[in-house]
Amino acid sequence: MKPETLGFFDRVYEVAKLIPYGRVTSYGAIAKYLGAAKSARIVGYAMNGSFGKDVPAHRVVNRKGLLTGKHHFEGTNLMQQLLESEGIEVVDNQIQNLESIYWDPSKELSSHI
Repeated sequence: MKPETLGFFDRVYEVAKLIPYGRVTSYGAIAKYLGAAKSARIVGYAMNGSFGKDVPAHRVVNRKGLLTGKHHFEGTNLMQQLLESEGIEVVDNQIQNLESIYWDPSKELSSHI
């Protein structure tokens, strides 16, 4: 399917699927990459609707590394557990050493999805 035929949520999912294991990105970084810099909240809505679509939504956090979407995961600490299973340290719902594991799609990917 050509990128221009994908809906915004589908384009968000395509970017999220490219986040490497053990890395995280932010809602805003995905929005900026897709040419919708002021749409971080819409990216969050997309992540909320991503379950069952094989999208690693746990790898998308807010710009400060906070697990703001954790209440959308089943169980008490599933988002944190998924991140920790990839070697990511989380303390008080915040990613530790964010700058060292942060993945910016605008820098890592060559063309827009």
